Amino acid sequence: MKINEFIKADCYRVTDRSNLLSILKLVFFGETFKYLFWMRVCWILDRKYIFKVTLFPFSKLMLNHYRIKYGISVSYRTCIGLGLYLPHFGGIVINDHAILGCNLVVSQGVTIGKTERGRNKGVPIIGDNVFIGANAVIVGGIVVGNNVLIAPNSFVDFDVKDNSVVVGNPGKVVSTKGASEYIKKPWPIK
Repeated sequence: MKINEFIKADCYRVTDRSNLLSILKLVFFGETFKYLFWMRVCWILDRKYIFKVTLFPFSKLMLNHYRIKYGISVSYRTCIGLGLYLPHFGGIVINDHAILGCNLVVSQGVTIGKTERGRNKGVPIIGDNVFIGANAVIVGGIVVGNNVLIAPNSFVDFDVKDNSVVVGNPGKVVSTKGASEYIKKPWPIK
């Protein structure tokens, strides 16, 4: 997959367009998109030696600048699918080893983290078309299925099946309606 596909998909989730003008507008004026743009650029530059010693240091500097400015801590090494959408910035922390699918919505204050002990030792794997509400916490070696809605302030440390709605602390599955109404403008998954 090429870097331009990731950037186009991320742009489409914000503006409903993925042309060069829309991308440039977001690079200069879109707060969370600036972070995503530099995260994707770091990811591609880190893979090619010639870029790693030339352009990578600048892109890493930009990524760190926006990490501090917007309070988003997501490593460029994190495995994240197409069409990540961060509607608000602030307090977003995602473990480097987590695996996130396509068309994900991650609200402010979300933590996706690792558990070092117990039956769910490890990091989460999150499917496609998942909505994660504000201040939700997802931890441990769990699998969150496709089309899942995790409500604000929920604590999830258990496997979640496709099309589930999780609410509360501790989290409980309260419905099988899923997140389809909350995933606006999904990027087509191939």
